[in-house]
Amino acid sequence: MVFKEKVFSLLEEGLQEKPSIFLIDLTITDSYKIIITLDGDKGVQLQDCIDISRIIENNLDREEQDFSLEVASVGVGSPLKIVRQYIKNIGRKLIVKLATETIEAELVEVTDNFITLSWQAREPKKIGKGKETVQKRQEIPFSEIKEAVVTVTF
Repeated sequence: MVFKEKVFSLLEEGLQEKPSIFLIDLTITDSYKIIITLDGDKGVQLQDCIDISRIIENNLDREEQDFSLEVASVGVGSPLKIVRQYIKNIGRKLIVKLATETIEAELVEVTDNFITLSWQAREPKKIGKGKETVQKRQEIPFSEIKEAVVTVTF
C-alpha cells in the first residue's frame, strides 16, 4: 500500500471511533510531513488529537518510511470549508465574502447547496425622509462563497 493511502486509511479508522470529529484537511508533503486538521460537532479536545495521532503513528513503520506528524484542530478564525462546519455554526454570526460584497449576518439555515443568512440593515424609508431598520434574509449558494468565517465575540 502506498504511504499516502495507508495514512488516509488509518485516519478514516480513527475518525470512525470518534463520530463527532471530522476531517477538514490532510496534507502530506514531499518530505513526508503529515498535517491533519480536524473539527468537531462540539469542538475538538486535545485528547481527540492525541488519539488520532496515536492511531496513525502506532501503525506506521518509521523503518519503512520516516515521517513527521502534526494533528491539530481548526483555528478560531479559520474559514469554513465543508457543509458540516456550517451546520455546527447555525445561529452564529458569519462574515461571508462574495465576489461583489461582504455580508456580516447570522447563519440561520444550511442545506447541501446553499446557506441562508439573516441580518438587519438601515435603508432609506419608502415614504418620507430618513432611514428605517429592515430585516434582510438571503440564500447564498456555496458556489458563490469565496470565504466564510465565524465572528468571535467576547
